[in-house]
Amino acid sequence: MTQILDGKQTSIAIKDEMANQVRQYTTKGLRPPHLAAILVGDDGASQTYVANKEKASHEVGFTSSVYRYSANTSEEELLKAIEFLNNDDDIDGFIVQLPLPAQINEQKVINAISPEKDVDGFTPINIGRMVLGEDAFLPATPMGICSILKHYNIETTGKHCVVLGRSNIVGTPVANLLSRKGFDCTVTLCHSRTQNLPELTRQADILVVAIGKPEFVTADMVKDGAVLVDVGIHRIADESKKSGYRIIGDVKHGEVDAKCSWVTPVPGGVGPLTIVSLLQNTMKAYKKRFNL
Repeated sequence: MTQILDGKQTSIAIKDEMANQVRQYTTKGLRPPHLAAILVGDDGASQTYVANKEKASHEVGFTSSVYRYSANTSEEELLKAIEFLNNDDDIDGFIVQLPLPAQINEQKVINAISPEKDVDGFTPINIGRMVLGEDAFLPATPMGICSILKHYNIETTGKHCVVLGRSNIVGTPVANLLSRKGFDCTVTLCHSRTQNLPELTRQADILVVAIGKPEFVTADMVKDGAVLVDVGIHRIADESKKSGYRIIGDVKHGEVDAKCSWVTPVPGGVGPLTIVSLLQNTMKAYKKRFNL
């Protein structure tokens, strides 16, 4: 019988524990942790994500700020905003919501973020620390994947984990993390140009799918009893829905789930834990600031 890796329930458990910590600190007279976001333009998915971040921040007692800029904002103006947040002692961590408009160099923007406030875990210093196994702010989605596997006590030691997707945001860092001590997987990293892809994915005890293509993984690509983590999220037009769309992942769940021992739903799987990971990184930055 297929069991659900429920990201919503996992995130509630983590947030409850974090809210208790915040109450303890504020009772002692400390200010609450402060998480900020820079949002450029009016991308619908980005606006939804930032709104969810604000909601989750308030649920655990954080202060949350959003700095909004128009889509025609210059790179120079954005870099000045980042410099301001880097130097603001009232802000413990912040993110620059991606994607950014075409006139702005995303990597240049990421490189400008102070590593001590980089709660997305995207700066080269934090990525380098992660790869070396040193203390770092981990990228939020890979960190969320690790959290849900831990929460449900998924056996990882010695298991073959196949990661489908090589982005710097998800695929590459999660492959690194799952190969490290504590998870101890044997990891194969695949991507859109991998030859004999179904042959490799069928070997996976744990299959992490972050390929960015709707319903790309089908039943013939998954072995019986696999643990399946679907990172994809896509809006598909659906007139039968009040919203006018439905959400699907990178996996064709209707035919795949029955083959799996555990599976993350879409939505409600990895997504809630991405936001929780931001909160955890912000709490970590806050504790460092106040030597807690």
